[in-house]
Amino acid sequence: MSVNLKILRYSPKEGKRYDTFEVPYQRWTTVLDALLYVKAYVDHSLALRYSCRMASCGSCGMLINGKPRLACYTKISELNSNEIICEPLPNFPIIRDLATNFDRFFTNHKNMMPYIINEKTDRKMDDIHREFIQKPDEVEKYLQFSYCIKCGLCYAACPTTAMDKEFPGPQALAQMYRYMIDSRDQASRKRLEIIDNRHGIWRCHFAGSCSNVCPKGVDPALGIQLLRSYLLGFSKKGEEKAVLYISSH
Repeated sequence: MSVNLKILRYSPKEGKRYDTFEVPYQRWTTVLDALLYVKAYVDHSLALRYSCRMASCGSCGMLINGKPRLACYTKISELNSNEIICEPLPNFPIIRDLATNFDRFFTNHKNMMPYIINEKTDRKMDDIHREFIQKPDEVEKYLQFSYCIKCGLCYAACPTTAMDKEFPGPQALAQMYRYMIDSRDQASRKRLEIIDNRHGIWRCHFAGSCSNVCPKGVDPALGIQLLRSYLLGFSKKGEEKAVLYISSH
C-alpha cells in the first residue's frame, strides 16, 4: 500500500510551498515513519523534530490533515485518507519546514512558576533529605495535570492564543493549576496574581479545543476552569474582608 504525503516546506529565503511524496506504508506505519522515509530515501533536506517515537517527549507535534497531532502517535491507516497533509503547528513561528520555534511557549510556561514554593518555618530548608509527605487523595488532585509533555498541541489549537500574543496559553495555565493545587505548595496568592489581568485567564473563551487535541488526556480546559474558581474564591474573600473593614470603621 502507498499514500501521498503532502508536506508544507518553508525556508526564509524561498518561502512556502507544498511537496508531495508517494510513500509505502503498512497497517502499523505512523506519519512519523512516513516522514522519516522521505527524509532517508527521497529528500534529505526535510526538517522536522522527533525523539522518543512513543508519545512521551512531545517533539513531533504538527498539523496532520488539519488537526494538531503527534506524528509518532498517528497511524496512517487510522486516518482513512489517500493523502496525508503535514504542516507545522499554527501559533508558532516556523523555523523551517515542520520545525517551529517554541521560545514563547516555554517562556509562558516559565512565567507560571512551575515548581513547588514552600517556605514553611517548621522545615529546615538546608535539610536536603527532608520530605513533604502527601496522602494519596492529595496526589490525585494534581496527578492528571502532571502528565503534560509540553508538546504544544493545545497551544496550536487554542483560538485565543492565535488572537492574543500575550495570552499564556492553555498549557501554561493548566500547569499553574497543577502546582497551585499541590498540597506542598504555599504560593497560591502569588501565582493567581500573575494571571489576574486582561491578557490572563479571563481571555480564555472555553472553546475546549485544547483538551480535544491533548494526546495525554490532561484536559487543560478543565484546569483553567478550576483555576478560575480558585481565583474567584480569592477575590470573594478579599471583598468580604474589605466590607468588614469598612463596616468596622
